[in-house]
Amino acid sequence: MSAEGSPTLDVDGTGLTIAVIGASWHDVIMNGLIDGAVRTLEASGATFTVHRVPGSFELPVASRAALEGGADAVVALGVIIRGGTPHFEYVSDAATSGLTQVSVQTGKPIGFGVLTLDDEQQGLDRAGLPGSKEDKGREAAEAAIATAHVLATLRG
Repeated sequence: MSAEGSPTLDVDGTGLTIAVIGASWHDVIMNGLIDGAVRTLEASGATFTVHRVPGSFELPVASRAALEGGADAVVALGVIIRGGTPHFEYVSDAATSGLTQVSVQTGKPIGFGVLTLDDEQQGLDRAGLPGSKEDKGREAAEAAIATAHVLATLRG
């Protein structure tokens, strides 16, 4: 696990409206992800709101509502930890595929911050908490802002 090779992104969010949509499972990890996204969005100058949904499965529909409601981008955050049943694969695929479809259908970016983990420690290492090795909430917010800039340039 390493941030080695991370890109330098344009994270000036001035004039952007961004919705942070976070799942509700695994509070400690989720709160770290949301805090990382919020810190990044505050520093960027973006206008943003934070909304919680029950789980990662609900991220696509809430993201679509936010984008259709006027948000320029979404930061989608969730935690899915592997268990002893196929539930992990179903929810991981549904969240990933659903968020991809929403982004393509709306033509607006979604910063992907859904952690798919083998165990809780992997999430703690990525949550942007004190002692974490990475801050995936920050990275997802940066990706949403940077992609919004790219799309604006492409659309002229």
